Amino acid sequence: MKKLTLTLAVVFLTTVSIMPAHSTMKKLAQTGLQFLKVDMSARAAAMGGAYLLVGKGANAMFYNPAGLAKMTTSFDFFASQTQWLGDIKYNAVGLAKNMQNWGSVGISAIYCDYGTIEGTQVSSNAQGYIETGNVDVGAFTVGLSYAKELTNKFSVGGQVKWVSQHLGESMLNDSSTVKNRVSGVAYDFGTIFYPGFKSFRFGMSIRNFSSELKYQQEGFQLPLTFSIGIAMDVLDFLGEHNDALTIAIDALHPRDYSERLHFGAEYLFRNMFALRAGYKMNYDEENLTLGIGFNYKVGGVSLKIDYAYASFGVFSSVNRFSVGFAF
Repeated sequence: MKKLTLTLAVVFLTTVSIMPAHSTMKKLAQTGLQFLKVDMSARAAAMGGAYLLVGKGANAMFYNPAGLAKMTTSFDFFASQTQWLGDIKYNAVGLAKNMQNWGSVGISAIYCDYGTIEGTQVSSNAQGYIETGNVDVGAFTVGLSYAKELTNKFSVGGQVKWVSQHLGESMLNDSSTVKNRVSGVAYDFGTIFYPGFKSFRFGMSIRNFSSELKYQQEGFQLPLTFSIGIAMDVLDFLGEHNDALTIAIDALHPRDYSERLHFGAEYLFRNMFALRAGYKMNYDEENLTLGIGFNYKVGGVSLKIDYAYASFGVFSSVNRFSVGFAF
């Protein structure tokens, strides 16, 4: 076990150390359905997306399904809205059930609201075009997850999901129309390992693994991403404590970009109030993230409210809101 821990630690540190050397090798325009890469959890977004080993409930399905295995409640519900750029909104929901020795199961969904887009067609009139009404565009995904603790130190999880996107209709040269719609099956897989040193853990995930999708002639891949990370409550060094200060680092190897790093921190006071901050490295616009969270128990139900702010450079900022409850 010690050899395995040392080997995985070396792999993580080696990956992090070589990332700057590859930062100029940007693999652009390699994938589609980009909404699958967007942070759906306000808590995760506030921590700079460094959430591979932090999520332990329904929102873990959007990052590392193995986190479902660490649920401490019977049910966990999660819902969020991301106010993205260009008036785009991403809405996500998740519901997870802890089945004790049988593991944990969950269902998740994302719906993309692209707003109102007006269609036009080339014409010989003074304007050079005519309006054809609103274009029907949108995207969604629905997933089923399962996770289990194989030992008290090692957890695994997986998710199978149906992804779909429609971008309205196009008119061909013969005046016929075609529907620009794609759909298919994708898979996520992840692990979490606690080597036994306080709350330190590390793990990995593979997200959006699928076959090629195609609209008409040109095929494309989903944004496949391989991640490894580490996390720990650093207040463990002080002995027994009522608060928590979680530090997390994730290293990402995406199909459509060079390697990236996510750094995140969360200070949780009395399990009621949280302050969060994060930083994303090797992004064109994204970098600093901030956020807060509130947990409140009413009877046997724990209520959760989270907010995240993310800087987007010349594009101003992105705001996220999440709510949830567990019992």
